[in-house]
Amino acid sequence: MEKAKKILFLTQEIEPYVCETPLSSISRSLIPAVQESGREVRTFTPKWGQINERRNQLHEVIRLSGMNLIIDDTDHQLIIKVASINAARIQVYFIDNDDFMKNRLMLADDKGKLYKDNVDRVMFFARGSLETVKKLRWVPEIVHCQGIMSSLAPYLLKLAYYDEPSFRESKIIFTPSTDIPESPLPKNFDGILSFREANRTALSTLGSLANLEDLNRIGMFMSDGVVLNEPNEYYQRMAREMGKPVAILDPENLVAAPLELYDTLWDEVVRNRPKEEDDDEGFLF
Repeated sequence: MEKAKKILFLTQEIEPYVCETPLSSISRSLIPAVQESGREVRTFTPKWGQINERRNQLHEVIRLSGMNLIIDDTDHQLIIKVASINAARIQVYFIDNDDFMKNRLMLADDKGKLYKDNVDRVMFFARGSLETVKKLRWVPEIVHCQGIMSSLAPYLLKLAYYDEPSFRESKIIFTPSTDIPESPLPKNFDGILSFREANRTALSTLGSLANLEDLNRIGMFMSDGVVLNEPNEYYQRMAREMGKPVAILDPENLVAAPLELYDTLWDEVVRNRPKEEDDDEGFLF
């Protein structure tokens, strides 16, 4: 079996930059374990307002910052910051923007009120991460998207970035969030989704898309495989109905199931590549 050597993580949250949650804790353990298995890893996460830049030693990467991303006809400046988890020897890239991230928490403020532009923020994180990977000229074999904030990355990879050299052969894994609050999708949802060839039409087979939790359905539908952080019958059934292979994390060995899925999907890519023609074919000596 051909192993996937370069793994890109787009994760909603990771310790120690945010408080401990099931996802942030798993990200903190899984990503270093993947790297320790001999893989090359890059990690991207939103620069949430509660992240203390001085304490965590974040600094801006000027050569990667400055691009403007248009989300639903509005320009938003992309700012890239970086820090290291020294104990794990992991470098983390932070997607930042004054409109979407500065002084703002995750999906809701400190009073529990959901932000009205959460879907715009999801799209900004996905596009900001993918554009930065392109600038790095790094070519991941696997893109593992963790959490609702990364849910539109599979959609973009399949429909808007499918022919980019950095992602042309990438296989996509999605891990859904399981604790999404009830919230209707915004009226401008179709406009947010529109980018290059990507638009709402590609999601027509999913039927009605009305709530924030439906972003999980989009992420799973557009992925090549699903990793669940715990056994969850609802998402297991959904993945089966979509025909997606599923890996469930084992608390005793977090890395085993996802690595097997990464390698299985990447091996399919390698085996299905067109065979190079023999240059000498047809010549007699």
